[in-house]
Amino acid sequence: MKRMMVPRCVLMLFFCPPFLFKVFATGPAVLFFRANADTVAKFEKFEISLDFKADFTNPFDPAQVDLRASFTSPTGKVWQIPGFYNYSSWTAVWMIRFSPDETGTWKYTVSIKDKTGVNDSINRVFQVRPSAHKGPVKIAANKRFLQHANGDSYFGVGLWYNDSYAAYNQGRINPQELDELKRLGVNFISTFITPLETHGSGLGRYDQSICGRLDEVLQLCEERDIQLSLNIWFHSYLSETVWGGGNIRWNTNPYKQITSAKDFYRSEEAWKFQQLLYRYMIARWAYSRSLLLWFVIDEVNGTDGWVSGDSLMAAQWGKKVHDYFKAHDPYGHLTTGTRSGGIGEFWHEGYQIFDLSNREIYEAQGFPIVRSGRLDSADTHPLALSYMNYAGQIERLWKGYEKPAIIGETGWDHTFYEPSMPGYQAMYHNALWVTLAKGTAMTPFWWAHSGYLNDNIITNQVRNIARFSQEIPFAKLSKPKPVEAITGGSNAYAMSSDQLIYGWVVNPDSDVSGAQVSLTLTGSPASKYKVRIYHTWRGAFIQESEVVPQGNQIRFEIPVLKIQGGRGFYIGQDAAFILSPIE
Repeated sequence: MKRMMVPRCVLMLFFCPPFLFKVFATGPAVLFFRANADTVAKFEKFEISLDFKADFTNPFDPAQVDLRASFTSPTGKVWQIPGFYNYSSWTAVWMIRFSPDETGTWKYTVSIKDKTGVNDSINRVFQVRPSAHKGPVKIAANKRFLQHANGDSYFGVGLWYNDSYAAYNQGRINPQELDELKRLGVNFISTFITPLETHGSGLGRYDQSICGRLDEVLQLCEERDIQLSLNIWFHSYLSETVWGGGNIRWNTNPYKQITSAKDFYRSEEAWKFQQLLYRYMIARWAYSRSLLLWFVIDEVNGTDGWVSGDSLMAAQWGKKVHDYFKAHDPYGHLTTGTRSGGIGEFWHEGYQIFDLSNREIYEAQGFPIVRSGRLDSADTHPLALSYMNYAGQIERLWKGYEKPAIIGETGWDHTFYEPSMPGYQAMYHNALWVTLAKGTAMTPFWWAHSGYLNDNIITNQVRNIARFSQEIPFAKLSKPKPVEAITGGSNAYAMSSDQLIYGWVVNPDSDVSGAQVSLTLTGSPASKYKVRIYHTWRGAFIQESEVVPQGNQIRFEIPVLKIQGGRGFYIGQDAAFILSPIE
């Protein structure tokens, strides 16, 4: 009888201990791997493209297949970065995106996990060189203003500019418009996205055409150093009955398969899918130095979960989303959210939760406005009522919440002036300046960029306030606070700090030419100040002088009309100013 020889490897399968079996589990097999560069600039995108063979049915579910990288900086800090499935790319279907914040040599390991095991065989290095990029926007040490990661101040100047996100390489946001906005001084836009989960993709899977379009928008912004406020949940997609018309889009939301609109905020099943969604958004877009805000919810009270469900549960849901981003976004992008713009829609719970307290204002919804239709019969000029509405709401935010304050949506629904009228432009102008002088961290998010509004509204208004705000080191201001006692024109507003004082004086009934401005400071003023007067409509400083305080009061005069070279230099109905201590 012929004896059979049994291979040693077969015998080992029968006799080796169970714990050694994992030695033979190959795990996912890498088929293709490429980094976009061996050297990238600080705060620029380092991107890994790869493909691999693994055992999964849903590439968006990290419980089935988990791609991630561990990056170690030159100083030893470790970053855990998730990867993502990207079928909108022609080069590879898997990617990892990372934005390094240190120069020098970085090390990284890529791991792929499925139910068969883990493949962590990829270990590489890349170099990071210095750059002029300032990095993501954070909250400054004074807790009231914003700064870039490199410490430079950031004051946001911009508006809503919605894209529609219909498909890859399609949308309303275009390079030419962004170039023009950049020329005018805009440094941020705010936009809402169509939900990434559609009836076509199904829950837990993300429409790659929409995702690819957001890739494009962020790249357009990065190329122009413009920030993007990204609204994740626009109220209409969570509305089945509220407000009617285009405000109802719940029928397009695949979450309707597992919950009702009114129970969205409390549904544990919906929350499971949301966590996967937010993880994917972090993996794909958090790297971007142009990502400004996770604008979690726009007009939460325009949803059935608020109106028919439980408004307190809506706030608890907002906190869960905020907490998720705080725990999982390695770059620490800021969060915000809003209730709608009526006078009674003050969202105390939301202002407590999110990084930025964010008040909407639509003056037709209960705010004081002139309703007689005649200026000459009104007790107060409509422009005055308008800027006082903004001033009052920002004051509530400033006093109630120790965090940056913004006006996250405003503008369109004003009833006294139409967008084509000069009064509407003046109203927009005043909203820009009063919010700055009351201490906001960004200009009001005006609704919304379009041909109908822009010729009359944007023009050079944002450029002029951008020039002025560049003179203020917001992030470096210590002990910033509103000046409580200030007079001049018919109204005046100012912010004080140890470094400087800045403000705005206005008289919509006539002008501020020759107005005597008086500020009373709560602390001890410097012995002398340089006063710079800024022409808000021309966008230039027009006069500089010195003033010596009397006790804790500072007084100076707005210049009067002057004729020079045959031209009249008229200050107009308002002026801004900066007071700097002279050593």
